[in-house]
Amino acid sequence: MALIKAFAALRPQPADAGFTTAPPYDVISSDEAREMVNGNKYSFLRVEKPEVDFDRSVHADDERVYARAAANLRRLARVSMIQDRKPCLYIYRLTMNGAAQTGLVMCGSVDEYLSGAIKKHELTREDKERDRTRHIDAANANTEPIFLAYRDKDNPRIRVRLAELTQNGKPAYDFMPEDHIRHEVWLIDSDEEIGRLSGEFGILPAMYIADGHHRCAAAANVALERRKEDKNPNAEFNYTLSVVFPDTQLRIMDYNRVVKDLNDMSPDDLLSRISERFTVSSSDTPVKPRQPHEFGMYMDRKWRRLAWKGTGEAAKSLADALDVSILQNCLLSPILGIGDPRTDIRIDFIGGIRGLGELEKRVDSGGMAAAFSLFPTSMEQLMAIADAGEIMPPKSTWFEPKLRSGLFVHWLE
Repeated sequence: MALIKAFAALRPQPADAGFTTAPPYDVISSDEAREMVNGNKYSFLRVEKPEVDFDRSVHADDERVYARAAANLRRLARVSMIQDRKPCLYIYRLTMNGAAQTGLVMCGSVDEYLSGAIKKHELTREDKERDRTRHIDAANANTEPIFLAYRDKDNPRIRVRLAELTQNGKPAYDFMPEDHIRHEVWLIDSDEEIGRLSGEFGILPAMYIADGHHRCAAAANVALERRKEDKNPNAEFNYTLSVVFPDTQLRIMDYNRVVKDLNDMSPDDLLSRISERFTVSSSDTPVKPRQPHEFGMYMDRKWRRLAWKGTGEAAKSLADALDVSILQNCLLSPILGIGDPRTDIRIDFIGGIRGLGELEKRVDSGGMAAAFSLFPTSMEQLMAIADAGEIMPPKSTWFEPKLRSGLFVHWLE
């Protein structure tokens, strides 16, 4: 079953939501955040990336930075935000380029994550997990939601009921900030409706982490530590802020790669090596792969289309069959010498929302030697891999649109 819990959110004043909420902490750099908060003392980035309040000589993992996150959250709670007085559920709809996805904001169970009922598909990095653990503990709150998904076919009544509730009520929020995404929120404060939705979610066999593995792991770390002093199973720290969407409404974009050098090969030598495992053809236009096992390559101001021949590393698992794995196992590792993409400094990753022009820019500037465009991973692949208990390679999925940070805060006590 999938357990959902209502909670009393701390949230922005509706009239200020477009001004105070922010992009997720992990999609912008500290320097970008500094520019965005300039002149805006109410920006939620001051909670999510509190290093913006310090000189650049102060590292983001300095103890003073986490303390500032807590202080900034308390200040915003006092001067510019609303605290709901009773536990609620919230419907959150994001609309991008005419396509909408409607999810339920709630608290998910840390125990369901620990038991595997909330399924993961990625490994976490120790440094990032530690950072989010310290942030949650210092703030005493979940300040950004976990992005979850469920199979719509497991209970389509959920999607239908959420649509009915949005049609019958006026949204508490309806705004479009600089991301050009329309964000709408409806409150559900009826105990009867909360009970009804809880029952519908209880039918689901599982939920899946789409994005937010580090936040989810960090919430579990905090809960396990606090349980040493507080044995109350209903304590708020046993639950973590989440938004869950039906898989049929979610959009995964390509997550592309750029590499710094050609591993001591000339472009001609590299192409010769690649042609052993891929059919290589020239393209007069940027290559956005049209189907699985097709890749684009940009080098020396030229685009080429690569079609995998199905040779080389055999797919030993569902994860091995992903295009990100094929590129890594048949080209990046054996030819370019990129061993572990999680730690190798010779590779970087570009979300598909930035377009193929960003790949050209990174290479043409001289900062990178070559770029590779990929066909997006599908939601079905993600869930099948999670069901099998397998792990995807890093940077396999880029979800759009992004959830807004600061729209909901869940206090841990």
